[in-house]
Order: sequence, then C-alpha cells, then structure tokens
Amino acid sequence: MQSLNFRHKFNLYWPKITVLCLALVINYGSFAQNKASENLADYDNQWIHYGFQIGLHQSKYRIQYADVYTSSTLDTLHSVIPGSLPGWKVGFVSNMRLLQYLDFRALVIVGFYEHDLTYRFTDGREIRELKDATLVEIPLLLKYKSARRGNVAMYAVGGINTAFEAAGKGDEFDVEQNIELRNWNFSIDAGIGFDLYYPLFKFSPEIRYTWGLRNMLTPESSDYTLPLKRLTYQNIAFYISFEGGPSYLRKKKNKRPKR
Repeated sequence: MQSLNFRHKFNLYWPKITVLCLALVINYGSFAQNKASENLADYDNQWIHYGFQIGLHQSKYRIQYADVYTSSTLDTLHSVIPGSLPGWKVGFVSNMRLLQYLDFRALVIVGFYEHDLTYRFTDGREIRELKDATLVEIPLLLKYKSARRGNVAMYAVGGINTAFEAAGKGDEFDVEQNIELRNWNFSIDAGIGFDLYYPLFKFSPEIRYTWGLRNMLTPESSDYTLPLKRLTYQNIAFYISFEGGPSYLRKKKNKRPKR
C-alpha cells in the first residue's frame, strides 16, 4: 500500500514539477539576457561534448481492438483500458557538431517502466494486468538549435529510438495467464528544450515525446491478447542534461592575463 501511495503521489505531482522547472528556465533566460558576460563563449565550436541525463516520464500502451472483440466469443468483455504510469530514466549523452546550428546526439539510456491494462467486464468485474520492465534505449537524434541570446538558446530534437528489454517481472509468469510482449521496440522521438550556459557546464531541460511504431504483441495467443490486434508504446518525458565544458576553455578561463 505504501508503494502504491508513492506512485500515486508521483503520478499526481510530476507534471507540476515540470512546469516549475520550465518557469525557472524562463526566469533564468530573462536574467541571463541582462548580463554582459557570456559563459563558455566558444562552447559550440568544439566538435564533441559528453554528459549525462536524468528524467521523469509518463508511459502507457496504445491498443487497437481485434475483430473478435465484437463477436459473441467476447460478449462478456466490456473494454480494455490502458493505464498511464510514471517512471524514471538515467543515461549517457554524446553530442557531435555537424553544422553551426545542427548537432547529432547519441544517447544510451536505462529506463524503468510500468504499464498496465485493465479488463472491464459487463458484470462489473475488473482484472488488472501489470507489467514492469527495465529498458536499455539508444536514441539517435538530430538537434537543431537557435542562435544564443546571452547564455540561453532554444532547440528542437528528433530522431529514432531503439529499446531492448533488459529485465522485467512479467517475464517470469505463464504466457497462458499473462501478456507476453516482444523484447525490443522501435520508435520516433521528438522534443524541445533550452540550453543554459554556466561557467563550467551546460544545463539543458527538455521535454520529449516517444511514439512506438512496432506492434509489441507476439504470435502466441492468450486470453489477455485475444481481444487485441495491436499494442504499441507512447511516452512523454522531462529530462535534464548536464554537459561539461571543453577542458581547454576551463583552463583558459582560470588563467589570469599577464600584465
């Protein structure tokens, strides 16, 4: 019960946390534009940077009913309802400069997910099927950024994302009684964010949406998959990234000019 209460509170408050972070970004941007000094002035001229990323996300299934759902075989099944559950992610970032305002980003992310389906029947009964999983994701993204205004720049990202299941409690259950899904997924990512330049690093809050493209249902059929024709993932996440400034710039900044 304590775990469920924590998840409920997390599900309730994480959008508010995201809005608060975005408000802080806007306030920082207004403050930074009034400052004369520009942090890491030559930061974007270096061809590669490294960093790390952490994020909170909300994830759910998208389903499409099979033809048998409307037949007399499933006349006692009223509906199948996907739930929207929170989770978190952490990963490594490498950013490579392609053009003045265009970068290529390769990420390796470990994401912790929970998904559920609630089966509602005409007699009022409900059965909830919960599956949690740990996924290793490899997003390959293009990042198009605006010109810097002081210590702030806005950007948009988009690309492909391949995810592999590393572990999941649902794998331990019997296929005939639970849903078995494919162990890898392919999706499209798109999002927007801000680059905030500090003296020794760059801080980037970002919102990114993921559209799953692969049907995750396997050929094996069970009572849980019988009413379903297609099942995909959708996910919205709020990330914060920290990328280190070039070492030669840090040395240059700390070196005092000779008189």
